[in-house]
Amino acid sequence: MKVILGRALAGAVWVVAGCASGAEVQFNRDIRPILSDKCFACHGPDAGNRKSKLRLDVEAEAKADLGGGRRGIVAGDPDKSGVMQRVVSTNKTLRMPPAYLGHAALTAEQIDILQRWIAEGGRYQSHWSFVPPVKAELPAVRDAGWALNAVDRFVLARLEKEGLTPSGRADKARLLRRVTLDLTGLAPTPEETRAFVADEAEGAYERVVERLLASPRYAERMAIRWLEAARYADTNGYQSDGPRDMWRWRDWVIEAFHKNKPFDEFTVEQIAGDLLPGARLDQKIATGFQRNHRTSAEGGIVDEEFRVEYVADRTETTATVWLGATLGCARCHDHKYDPFPQKDFYRLFAFYNNVPEKGFVYNFGNEEPFIKAPLPEQARRLAELEEAVRVAQGRLDGLAEVARKAERSWEKRARELREDWVPSEALGLRADGGGEFDGKRELEIAPSTEVRLNFRDPFTFAAWIEPREGKGAIVSKAEDYWEGTGHGLYLVDGKLRLHVVFRWTDLGFRVETEEAIPLGARQHVAVTYDGSMKARNARIYVNGRPMKMKILFDQGIWPLDPKEPWRVGAGGGLRFTGKIDGVRVWRREMAASEVAAVALAEPVSAIARKKERTAAEREKLRLAFLEWGAPEELREARALLGQARIARDEYYETIPTVMVMEERAERRPTYLLKRGAYDAPGEAVEPAVPAALGAWNPEWPRNRLGLAKWLVARDNPLTARVTVNRFWQMLFGVGLVKTVEDFGSQGEAPSHPELLDWLAAEFLESGWDVKRIIKTMVMSATYQQESKAAAGMEERDPENRLLARGARERLAPEMVRDQALQVSGLLVEKVGGPSVKPYQPEGLWKELASGEDYKADKGEGLYRRTLYQYWRRTIAPPSMMNFDSPSRETCVVRESRTNTPLQALNLMNDVTYVEAARKLGERMWKAGATDEARLQAGWRVALGREPNARELAAAGKALRQFRQHYGAHAEEARQYVSVGESARDEGVPLADAAAYAAVGSLILNLDEMVTKE
Repeated sequence: MKVILGRALAGAVWVVAGCASGAEVQFNRDIRPILSDKCFACHGPDAGNRKSKLRLDVEAEAKADLGGGRRGIVAGDPDKSGVMQRVVSTNKTLRMPPAYLGHAALTAEQIDILQRWIAEGGRYQSHWSFVPPVKAELPAVRDAGWALNAVDRFVLARLEKEGLTPSGRADKARLLRRVTLDLTGLAPTPEETRAFVADEAEGAYERVVERLLASPRYAERMAIRWLEAARYADTNGYQSDGPRDMWRWRDWVIEAFHKNKPFDEFTVEQIAGDLLPGARLDQKIATGFQRNHRTSAEGGIVDEEFRVEYVADRTETTATVWLGATLGCARCHDHKYDPFPQKDFYRLFAFYNNVPEKGFVYNFGNEEPFIKAPLPEQARRLAELEEAVRVAQGRLDGLAEVARKAERSWEKRARELREDWVPSEALGLRADGGGEFDGKRELEIAPSTEVRLNFRDPFTFAAWIEPREGKGAIVSKAEDYWEGTGHGLYLVDGKLRLHVVFRWTDLGFRVETEEAIPLGARQHVAVTYDGSMKARNARIYVNGRPMKMKILFDQGIWPLDPKEPWRVGAGGGLRFTGKIDGVRVWRREMAASEVAAVALAEPVSAIARKKERTAAEREKLRLAFLEWGAPEELREARALLGQARIARDEYYETIPTVMVMEERAERRPTYLLKRGAYDAPGEAVEPAVPAALGAWNPEWPRNRLGLAKWLVARDNPLTARVTVNRFWQMLFGVGLVKTVEDFGSQGEAPSHPELLDWLAAEFLESGWDVKRIIKTMVMSATYQQESKAAAGMEERDPENRLLARGARERLAPEMVRDQALQVSGLLVEKVGGPSVKPYQPEGLWKELASGEDYKADKGEGLYRRTLYQYWRRTIAPPSMMNFDSPSRETCVVRESRTNTPLQALNLMNDVTYVEAARKLGERMWKAGATDEARLQAGWRVALGREPNARELAAAGKALRQFRQHYGAHAEEARQYVSVGESARDEGVPLADAAAYAAVGSLILNLDEMVTKE
């Protein structure tokens, strides 16, 4: 409630300002904020919460007969209007807003504005943000020579109306630092500053802007704000907070900004790239935007409840990022302030409700649906390995005739074999002669080789059985009770049952045959599994034939490695009655044809003597020949093919994956959820967009692709406005609409509405050209003003909403760190790649969560840009949070700035900044022969200017004190200059190294260093 009131009060400043001149009262500017803040909660869009027949958000309803001739608003007659009668009433039971609920009365100014509005006819307007933007004519201004482009005309018109004048142009060094930080997130080098200051040719500033926009640094700077909107992180979130890999999507974003992908394409590909005709790999990767939400692997959760949460998150994120709409307020009821009925939320929800996903997710990597996303060099290498497999296969195929002749020759010798063939590849356990089991007996056996059975390990179990009862254990490596952890092949009600269980209630999978097997008959049984964590990829065979299966439970997503022994005839609390023999366990998934061969009781010798053979017999004979009788040439060719496949498969496993969007073959029905509860479905709904926000083109498909096309349609009133407003926030600190996340009735009206619409229309007309619209903003005289406020302006306009001066604000959190690395010479500029782990307080992960502790990288990973920093949602990088980064748990689009003592402590004591100060000190020391020259170099490197006399004197005095102290305390100096992994420059004397490090810290802590001016 405090936030809502705060917004309303902020808006009220503009209402009063707009009406003070006695101009006509405007509904959107002057009246809507009052009604939205004071009246709509009880007399607005939410029918379920409306306290009477009176509805004030719709003109016809507000002026309708309420019975007995009573009307809320009587056009032209405030005295007869029920609204005015109630707001001015001195009776606390009648006065509105209701005093008995603790609401304050309207102010005298608000009452006056309402009265004037009704007297002028009480005319309503469509909400300003729900009308498509149109370019207004450039306003006339008195000081036309000041304006450099259209932006300035709108700004200057407002300033002249307020009786104000703009500030002068910032000096060239400060302007260069400002625009370089704004467009790249990094500071200009001393060389760049010198060159720009010296360049008096026309167009010098524009050439700088073009250079910065073309830099990869620009793309990285733009990407980090988009990552925050997309709630990008390297972990899932919630309590278990397991890792995920989405950096290939992050790199797609960087590349898109670098190539200046038109924003409409940028939108369509992230919402529905997979649905584009002939979708490319990069377009599928783009859809990772809507897989960046939190997911849960916590035990005991309800799968459907969390799946619904994921869909709701996507819906709310879309509304925030592209529409600036608080549509999430309509999840449980009609929106109280904006024209979004609850059904609108679920209609939009329906577009995202068709992803084949689960609510309970895998906690050790990416969750389906995901795709392999090779980098270009990886794709080339994979193609080479595929070609090697093809060549090896061709060589083997070329020996087909040699193989046929050799096999016919070998068959004659095979007739005399005494040993039967069993596949030896990956055979880990072999138990013959198990014998009779009486329902009590069990046999423990040791594997011949290690048989590792975890949830991602493929296997094959096989045995000959002759059951006399329909319940019992055949072979197991599991705790010996029914719900125990481990692997087991059982008989249950005569049906074969495979258990792979970590925790019975929610982690593991169980499958069984649809039909029972015959009792009293000797038969061969086998199960195979490919290690995919999917129950559907397990197979059960009887006598070599695949059986129809029923999936009993399918959540095999947690590691399990029980220390139990291998048991025959026992496990899972069951005992076998009957005969078991020929138990085999392989550490691989056998093919169906191989299982059919293994299931044959006849030995190879008997099959070799036959003239007519079944397919399974031919396969058994062929496999035995290849293992026992193949000539060297054939063995070598098979070995080369096997090696080529292994090399390809192993490399394939190293290729990163990325979670993406995908559509189910059969559309999942969507229902309005009563009070937002996943288990309270109401009316069925179809995919659709809010009626208040523009029409739907019938040519668009009713899926995410249609939604994406609607978002960037020319007549969508919000997307272009919302987007350019966030760009403006990025450059000026505050959006033209301060509430960048809320363009609705509770949001703040734009400070310069005509300018906002001009920028939005310009953005559309340019073909959604992001670089062009940003260039337009930074090329304006408005942007280039000096940031020092004229006398009285900080009190009159503390947030610089009138734009009478340039922006001055603390740097964004990532810029604080990146700039420190940059000026110290430590920054490693390398675009893209997996996330890195720079310094972080030791033991933090251990203290706040169980599991593995944080391990910082070595080498370049410590010094990459913050954009690439590993982001754990439940324990976000503390230095970034300290400087106001969002946690990435939800979509955040508003930039915030605070000033706290913790930030100063961070800058003075964090390893990153202590090490950066040391390296900056070394850089200073080597830049000159005298202390004065060195200090001047430090100011130039860090701040892009020369120190003034007062600064130079203070820094010199501090340097001498530091040098004296560390000269007398060598061990303290040694410890100080040993902080951080980077090597110390031994060419700098120890006392000087420590003294200059201390001065470097002083510079890094200057207000000017962490501020954009």
